[in-house]
Amino acid sequence: MIEAIEPLMTALQNETASSPAITEGAAAALSVGIAAFAAGYAERGIGSAAMGAIAEDESLFVNGLILTVLPETLVILALVVVFAA
Repeated sequence: MIEAIEPLMTALQNETASSPAITEGAAAALSVGIAAFAAGYAERGIGSAAMGAIAEDESLFVNGLILTVLPETLVILALVVVFAA
């Protein structure tokens, strides 16, 4: 039985070593795009909650601003990773 598995493993290794599914540039663009989409999705909820809190108490403006900008660091870190690689 082990003798039957060995040719199969060799064939699979040769098949997967041919080329990657997507290029490096496409992978980098996809990672930055997903990070930007996630940041926008997070800011949607944070921004509305921050505006509600600021409407009730104006002293929460700085906290709301910081929490609204915080998800954008994901996109900045994704860009750093893409350009550093």
